[in-house]
Amino acid sequence: MLRTALLSAALVLCGLAAARWLTYDFQVWTDEGARRLEVALRPVQAPPVAVQGPGVAAPDLPALLAAGGGATVVDFFYTHCETVCLSLGSSFQQLQAALQADRAKGEASGVRLLSISFDGARDDPAALRAYAQGLHADPALWRFVRVPDGAQQQTLLRRLGVVVVPDGRGDYEHNAALLVFDARGRMVRVFDIAEQQLALDYARHLARRPR
Repeated sequence: MLRTALLSAALVLCGLAAARWLTYDFQVWTDEGARRLEVALRPVQAPPVAVQGPGVAAPDLPALLAAGGGATVVDFFYTHCETVCLSLGSSFQQLQAALQADRAKGEASGVRLLSISFDGARDDPAALRAYAQGLHADPALWRFVRVPDGAQQQTLLRRLGVVVVPDGRGDYEHNAALLVFDARGRMVRVFDIAEQQLALDYARHLARRPR
């Protein structure tokens, strides 16, 4: 009886230790939660992948993120999406409206928006321009790019933890989040799509900090 009790207690302790390790001291319980905490603890440098988009002259993604300093809120999408990308577009429209209000009050925040397509084969600069116009994107605040090289695109998605799975019918299943980058091209926070105000407030704070 005592031996069984001791064995049971040992198993419970081992289970708790494993759970503590897997959940960062019980702070997170999902893969996405773990990703967010990992990024907050160890920012992720964007790889130097070439980007292409309307009005974009930067040679690669880190250079684009660094242009003008400040902070950038990033999402991943594709123009043929009829599901979560519509919500992302709506969220970014609201973020843009808030940034335009800042600018109108003479309080430019230094925050910009960037939408990156992972459907580089179809989302050429012309398609991105038309999509941006449909969302009434202000090019001074909100830019759209693709990564034309397929291998570089996969490198970017893996580095940033963006999951994109083709469904075999020309569309994709993908996770959706708001990624905040600093002027050094580092992803420093990940927010849920429903946390757009938190993402904006954090980006404003980040943009005000000395580099």
